[in-house]
Amino acid sequence: MTLISMKGLRKDFTVRVKAGRLRREKRTVSAVDGIDLSIEQGEMVGYIGPNGAGKSTTLKMLTGVLTPSAGEVSVCGLRPVPQRTRLALRIGVVFGQRSQLWWDLPLRDSFSLLRHIYRVPPQEHAARLKRCRSLLDLDDFLDIPVRQLSLGQRMRGELTAALLHGPSVLFLDEPTIGLDVVSKQAVRSFLAELGAGGDLTLVLTTHDLADIERLCRRLVVIDHGRVVHDGTIEALHDRYGSRRRLVVELDAPLPAGFVVPGAELLSTEADGRRAVFELTSSSAGAVVGSLPALRDLSLVEPDIEDVVARLYRTP
Repeated sequence: MTLISMKGLRKDFTVRVKAGRLRREKRTVSAVDGIDLSIEQGEMVGYIGPNGAGKSTTLKMLTGVLTPSAGEVSVCGLRPVPQRTRLALRIGVVFGQRSQLWWDLPLRDSFSLLRHIYRVPPQEHAARLKRCRSLLDLDDFLDIPVRQLSLGQRMRGELTAALLHGPSVLFLDEPTIGLDVVSKQAVRSFLAELGAGGDLTLVLTTHDLADIERLCRRLVVIDHGRVVHDGTIEALHDRYGSRRRLVVELDAPLPAGFVVPGAELLSTEADGRRAVFELTSSSAGAVVGSLPALRDLSLVEPDIEDVVARLYRTP
């Protein structure tokens, strides 16, 4: 079942640029430039791109905050802008730099107010809150005013607030920005637990690619408002030539001119007793089986940040 559909989606902004010492002229800039994309129920999709690529603009059109300049968009079978009130009952939104909690109220009271705003039956609200309290360890700060919470605590509260009405789609814009390592891990584990059920569709924009690797099977990359990759992380690695590396420790120096079909010897150290191979077509097992006097080995996965940076630099 398709929950999100974009066809020729476009958003233009008019800006004024300098055109002389005293004169400025209007210019149209396309933040989103004709995106065609569909997302099925239960998918967890990473939506990434460099600054200014159009990520947040896309999310704002999907949630009804911005009106598209052209194209068609549908979320949960609804048109986001004209049916924004109905759509709000079907989606949850977390923007890393914006809060939906009441600043001066204890977290518990914010959750209670949201139950009334969304008209959630008390039993459903209690069941969802109980699950979030357990998975996100909320109990220690439920009665603390939001303004006194740490950033990590507040983000856990934001995630809970976005889920208490039982949305079908959760939009996350930089949910781990500024969080410490422990808080990031708590948020990622919680989102992974939600996604494992297959009922919630998740769209995640972030600059922290560890979030994508941990949570999302599908990766959509946009640049200058256009989709430049839509597929798995593995397909991205294949497309841009990133390969795994095998680091081996040997009891004896590697023989001069040693060659393994399907692997490239990148470097040797420690008088030839330590070698780094890049796997081109062979498996790690094939390389290991051909090595003499093997003492230890480690397999290094390609760095997705390097791959994405290479993609952005591609004309």
